[in-house]
Formats: sequence, structure tokens, C-alpha cells
Amino acid sequence: MVTYEKRKSFTIRESGRSTDFIAPSFGFGCLLDCTYCYMKRHFNEKRIKVAVNYNDILTEINNHVTWLPEKQPNQTDSKFWTYDIACNEDFALHAKYHKWKPIFEFFKSHPKAKASLATKIIPYDFLKFNPENKIRIRFSLMPQRISNRLEPNTPSILERIRAIDEFIDAGYDVHINYSPIVVYPNWLDDYKELFILVAQHVENKDKVLSECIFLTHNKGKHSDNLKKGRTGEELLWQPHLQEGKQSEYGENNLRYRRGMKAEFIQNFKLLHNKIIPWNTIRYIF
Repeated sequence: MVTYEKRKSFTIRESGRSTDFIAPSFGFGCLLDCTYCYMKRHFNEKRIKVAVNYNDILTEINNHVTWLPEKQPNQTDSKFWTYDIACNEDFALHAKYHKWKPIFEFFKSHPKAKASLATKIIPYDFLKFNPENKIRIRFSLMPQRISNRLEPNTPSILERIRAIDEFIDAGYDVHINYSPIVVYPNWLDDYKELFILVAQHVENKDKVLSECIFLTHNKGKHSDNLKKGRTGEELLWQPHLQEGKQSEYGENNLRYRRGMKAEFIQNFKLLHNKIIPWNTIRYIF
């Protein structure tokens, strides 16, 4: 289900991890049903709200970036101030409901701003537009057998990997988004296979960076997954590995225990850097 409404809030939040800033959302919700989705904690339906006043959002971004100083290189980008335009949705999945070409054109022509979005699908329509490296697509990857259970009705992991070079050749800045990283028995064996696939199928090894985000789960989402009989919940809800975390929005979340997580991160990095050291990790947490 898709509804259209006028967006009233235009708050731009600092990020510093995936991007410098998080832009006001052009859409809210998702038409997929991934069991780990953090956004579905707030809007647990298969529908999306689309902002009809997208030009107001672009104006707010322009006003915001205009007053920023000259960008100093950091891990988000070396030249431009970066804005996540899809924090509350999969913008690529919902592109046909958005005026995506004018939005991309805004960033393509802007002297200071660059857009970034993560996706689990392959937005082939985007290949018709050359953003001249001013749009970053972060393809989300996880081991295939886990993807089968946690993110149904999405393209295969191999398809996503193969799309990386295709989108680079079309003018996009492409990174890999290892997210969420889920820990389970023999998880590193599965990630070894994933890294080998990346090594085998990515040609533009000098251009593809990555970001790595370990799972944060939520008590409400856990209950809803069980109620609706979704598969893979035993992978996401593992209290013996997790501890409570009160989010800034007051939610009851679970993340991997601090000492354990440090070990998980270290082991992930060692394996990753052994097989695909060229795939520089921008940040990991």
C-alpha cells in the first residue's frame, strides 16, 4: 500500500558514520518484510508514505549545506558533504513512487552535496541516469543462506554482487553494506564464502569500500516476528549473546554483549582483510 502526503518536518540530523548527515525522508516505510528491519519497529506494515513535497526537502538540504564550510576529507567522503536520503525506507525499491530523477539531478549538479542510499534490491532503472559519482549506492550483503531466511523476496546475494560493477560503470559510487552482521554457529564460515564471492565477481577493486554493522534487535519486533511466524527469529534473538540497550528514542533494543562484540568485530575484520583487503572498511560497529 502506498499513500502520498505532505512532509511537515525537515530536521537534518548529524550522522558521521555512513554519511555526514541524515536528510529528511522522501518516504517512510517499506514494501519488503525483512525480519531484522529497524524501521519496522515504528511502522510495522507493508506500506510506504511518500512525501509529495520533495522540492521542499531538497530546498532544506540546499539551505543546510550552503552554510557548511568547505568539506575536509573524512571517512564518509573526500570531497562532498554526504546525505543519507533513505534512512527510513529502501528508496531504490520504492523509486517508481518517487520523483527520483529530479532528486538525483539535484545532487548531481550541486557543488557541495552528495546523496547516499542503501538497498537490498537492484534498481535497474537507475542505470538510465549517470549521476557522475554524486550518488552512492550501498548494496547490502549477508551470507545467502541467512538472507533466504531473514530477507525474503529480495534479489540473490550473487545478483547484488554482480550489480556492483554495472552501477560503477554507469556513473555511481558503489559501496558494500555488510548489514546486519548476525552471529550464529559457524557464521564466519558463511562470511568466508561471501567474501570469496565478492573477490571473484568485483572488478573495480580500487573503488569499492564497505561499512559493517552488527545486528541490533528489538523486543517489540521480536514479539511481532514470533506472532506472525516469520523464519529465522532464533538467529536474531539470542539473549545469551546479547544485552539490553535503551535507544535514544526510548526503545528496548538488544545488541551483542560488549566484550563478545569486540571479539566478533576482531574476527570479522581479520577474515575480511585476509580475503578482500582491497575492500576498505570505512567503519564497523
